[in-house]
Amino acid sequence: MESQPAPATPAAPEPPPQSLPESQPRPESQPVPGRPPRRRGRTALLIAAAAVLGIVAGTATGYAVQADRAPTPLPMLAQPGLAYPAKSLPEGKEPEPLSAEEDSQVRTDGDLRKLLLKRPAGARDNLALRARDGWLSVDEYAREFEAPDYMFEDLVGKGFRRAAYSSWEQGEYRVTNIRLVQFRADWSLSVTYHTEGRQAYMPREAGNPGDPLKGSSNGRYYIYDVEREAGYLPQYHARALAQRGDVMLDIHIYDTEPISKKDIRTLAERQLERL
Repeated sequence: MESQPAPATPAAPEPPPQSLPESQPRPESQPVPGRPPRRRGRTALLIAAAAVLGIVAGTATGYAVQADRAPTPLPMLAQPGLAYPAKSLPEGKEPEPLSAEEDSQVRTDGDLRKLLLKRPAGARDNLALRARDGWLSVDEYAREFEAPDYMFEDLVGKGFRRAAYSSWEQGEYRVTNIRLVQFRADWSLSVTYHTEGRQAYMPREAGNPGDPLKGSSNGRYYIYDVEREAGYLPQYHARALAQRGDVMLDIHIYDTEPISKKDIRTLAERQLERL
């Protein structure tokens, strides 16, 4: 019997190429098998070139369209009546300063006490304030508020300049106080903030929003709710707050009899006219 030859041992298969994990970047020196190396940057350059050409073409088209259009006239000025003088001033000559009627600052730069309303006929000076000679220092004015320390710092920080006052008594119990509070010209918004700050709490303090004051853009006057306490006469109170230029006016009337709106409104309007 013929012996059969032993079967030949098959050759071991070649191991497959080991792939890198997804999270591990492939080195540039090892390209992906079966894929030609990729040229980097060509697509980005094409996109950038196309964007530049698009901008240039759009700009050129816009200029061409605008050049073919007829000129559009400008709209009329919102403020009519603007005019130039008939002839210019000679060289080196300065224009005349504005009068007090044309420039309110000319008036308020002088003695501020002279702009206070004069006490009416038959009224008496308030002796408690006579020693101050019509002026209130920043410290004296700040002490008229509930938080004088805070108000002192606030007034000094906002360019407080000076304050003038006038006070008189009428009848048995009526007392009128007027304050003119002025801020420095280079702090133009301070007087507005100070006026609006006083007006902000007035609806709560007076019990009503008040009424607008004629002749002022932000002036208002208020009639307080009457205060009654057992054993005392009733307390009536009216107040007016307004701004004119760099000056705030603050007027108070106190009485044991009702105060009419006409009384406080007329007083405030007359004081505004003097400013």
